[in-house]
Amino acid sequence: MSRVALVTGAARGIGAATVSRLVADGCHVLATDSCEGPPLATREQLEEVAERHGDQVICRVVDVRDRRALEEAAAEAVRTWGRLDVAVAAAGVVRGGRPLWETSDGDLQDLWEVVAKGVWNTAAATVPAMLAGPDPHGCRFVAVASAAASQGLFHLAAYNATKHAVVGIVKGLAADLVGTGVTASAVSPGSTDTEMLRATAALYDVPVDELVHHQLIRRVIDPDEIAAAIAFCASPAGGVVNGSVLHADGGFEG
Repeated sequence: MSRVALVTGAARGIGAATVSRLVADGCHVLATDSCEGPPLATREQLEEVAERHGDQVICRVVDVRDRRALEEAAAEAVRTWGRLDVAVAAAGVVRGGRPLWETSDGDLQDLWEVVAKGVWNTAAATVPAMLAGPDPHGCRFVAVASAAASQGLFHLAAYNATKHAVVGIVKGLAADLVGTGVTASAVSPGSTDTEMLRATAALYDVPVDELVHHQLIRRVIDPDEIAAAIAFCASPAGGVVNGSVLHADGGFEG
């Protein structure tokens, strides 16, 4: 039987690439995104992701700040395909451009609600369905962290804090899952060719190439490369990454 995945932040960037990779690996996918519109993704972008994959993908507008909506999405995946094997928490935003003491409460709150609590809500909504499913030992929770989860980045203190929280959530979840067969891990991308990278460059008022220069590979990372790392963590073989972080950052130097 095909494995079933739920992916947040699926309308573009790493999330959309992850949907495509999981489908290529034989999964059915329920793809979600808040679709709030520019500068964030749109409903049309999410629908385009689903249309590319026919009946392998269902798309739903879901905000990761809404735990009940995520629970309904997980339940729909189970109703439709009989199981839930994988959850990928890829939704995110970036805020910054100022030192910590000048960062607004609003920016900190937005980052906390989407980046950190969004991962928490996604896990809380999906892990019970995995535990109740036919094969918990093959189930995987994967969160998208960041190089900012292990490095301090200039004028991004709030983003640093919430991405560090993502890693903490994953490690705590993995500890809670001991003996169940379900595992939890994180993937930390470097400078990847996404709208979020361009938004980060705009915060610094520098070209994207300046950010890429901090990676030993000296090139921008393709979203498909990050999706491949996520897909490994989401695979049955990916259980070995449990409670840890896969650094897919091209040798980020800080």
